[in-house]
Amino acid sequence: MIYHGGCHCGKVRFHVDVDLSNPITCNCSYCSRRGSILAFTPAESFSLTSGSDDLVDYRFNSKTIEHLFCGTCGMESFARGAMPDGTRMVAVNVRCLDEVDLDAVKPQQVDGRSR
Repeated sequence: MIYHGGCHCGKVRFHVDVDLSNPITCNCSYCSRRGSILAFTPAESFSLTSGSDDLVDYRFNSKTIEHLFCGTCGMESFARGAMPDGTRMVAVNVRCLDEVDLDAVKPQQVDGRSR
């Protein structure tokens, strides 16, 4: 399904074709503090429509995931990375998608802390 979303202040906006039937939460030091719910989609299914100049990149640990957040409001509405086979992916923060019933989303807990 195609969703629209973005950051808190509205500078960063995107649309994405993503399946919300299998989202995750992660207990790594970064994700657990942010409290995001992540859904993954191929990079070709994601389109940034505004705010590319407002994005700030943060990388930690292996430094392979581009954690991109709005330089104005600080919201990370998505991140870019790759699967082990090299397939480019986007992790979308489901909390930043417009008109999603978060009570209907049932994320699976991933143990990122042990990796």
